[in-house]
Amino acid sequence: MFSLQNKKAIITGGGSGIGKAIAVLFAKQGADVHIIEINEAATVEVVNEINSIGGKATAHCCNVANQQQVLEVISKIGSLNILVNNAGIAHIGKAHNTSEEDFDRVVNVNIKGVYNCIYAAIPQLQKAGGGSILNMASIAAWVGIPDRFVYSTAKGAVMAMTLSVAKDYIAENIRCNSISPARVHTAFVDGFIAKNYPGKEKEMFEKLSKTQPIGRMATATEVAALALYLCSDEASFITGCDYPIDGGFIKLNN
Repeated sequence: MFSLQNKKAIITGGGSGIGKAIAVLFAKQGADVHIIEINEAATVEVVNEINSIGGKATAHCCNVANQQQVLEVISKIGSLNILVNNAGIAHIGKAHNTSEEDFDRVVNVNIKGVYNCIYAAIPQLQKAGGGSILNMASIAAWVGIPDRFVYSTAKGAVMAMTLSVAKDYIAENIRCNSISPARVHTAFVDGFIAKNYPGKEKEMFEKLSKTQPIGRMATATEVAALALYLCSDEASFITGCDYPIDGGFIKLNN
């Protein structure tokens, strides 16, 4: 089950964290993986790791916020079966202290970047006779998260785009779904805690972990497993859905 043999997949932001976990798992399941990432060194490292386990992967250095770059890269990749829009950036702030510069920066990557990739990928999915698009949303699109104004705004837009694309292309055998993770333990989280809470790393890690009712953060591999299912043929009856993977955060946090 969940084989991706003979499928070509694009994963954006695949150089680290959740994106890396998805890229490695998809390659293990037989996909021809194409990683789109702005950090070239990180991407090459992941590609080498995939190749070392007998998988197939290619690195593409690209800024998803730049439509021309995205069009060139995806046109070069050609006909494809799977697009995972994982690339994104974070921001901490409320409405009154989020600068225009920071607002535009998050919107350009987290909203326009998703649009750019969908815009470029749809014709390639049509060439293949259909396929799957998976967008990375967030629990921040479902509930109010303190100090996450523009991030929540962007992820809400991603969820709306998911529904729109699912509706518009259902007759062309193109499915579109999204995943909404709660906190996921990645190197980014460790770096954030170290930077903002020096000397209190362990305490803050425990505090952030316990905001999930299940008592811990998710792992990137757990999110990747859900991504694999939603992009596989076993999920061929699923479109226009968002899947929280949140340790009970949305429904049980009261």
